[in-house]
Amino acid sequence: MEITDIKIPTMAEMLASGEKPEILFWVGCAGSYDERAQRITKAFAKILHHVRVKFAVLGTEESCTGDPAKRAGNEFLFQMQAMVNIDVLNGYDVKKIVTACPHCFNTLKNEYPSLGGNYEVIHHTQLIQDLITEGKLKAEGGGFKGKKITFHDPCYLGRANDVYEAPRAALEILDADLVELKRCKANGLCCGAGGAQMFKEPEKGNKDVNIERMEDVLASKADVVAVGCPFCMTMINDGVKHFEKEQKIIVLDIAEITAQANNL
Repeated sequence: MEITDIKIPTMAEMLASGEKPEILFWVGCAGSYDERAQRITKAFAKILHHVRVKFAVLGTEESCTGDPAKRAGNEFLFQMQAMVNIDVLNGYDVKKIVTACPHCFNTLKNEYPSLGGNYEVIHHTQLIQDLITEGKLKAEGGGFKGKKITFHDPCYLGRANDVYEAPRAALEILDADLVELKRCKANGLCCGAGGAQMFKEPEKGNKDVNIERMEDVLASKADVVAVGCPFCMTMINDGVKHFEKEQKIIVLDIAEITAQANNL
């Protein structure tokens, strides 16, 4: 995997050269295949390269964590997918994993241990927070000065794992106005994609969940919506298009915001 002049090694390549990474970057299905989410993957890889974190990816050896199958009720398929991944991870003696997807984060952290997959798993916003605390990341540019920014809490990051401050830490160092949505943190509202809803048509109702969430965004009068999940990225972007606010509201992942603020 290459990003301009950055060469990202796979675990297999590192093993062949007798090296071992500090951390494995679990890219995830969205980060690998979704065109919009690929930009999040690239931004985060630039950050890791900039701060000289020794990392690797699994490449073609990475498979879906099984989260959508489990949330949709297919436990058998989930366990099949999980066991294949655990065999690969344990084969490389992986200790620490970072991922930009809260669904992967939650599954690897909370579902894999009972199947023999025990790793230190962190979300990319947690690593970004640590790098800010250590002074390795700053906020010098990015064009966010004077902008009004709000953060949409991903369900599997916030309410499922109590990670609320890490993504906000990346926004607080910007020269911008951070505003909270009416429903945030422990009282946050789902974007509408969780529980495998991303992959099916919504049930009949008065309003789609992402439209309801977008109304919260509009009420905040934010110029930028920060997200920490590729599923949220899709749903919030669809909400922006629904209200025809593409010229007024931009949706960016925390990694993209951090990369821009550090002129990467």
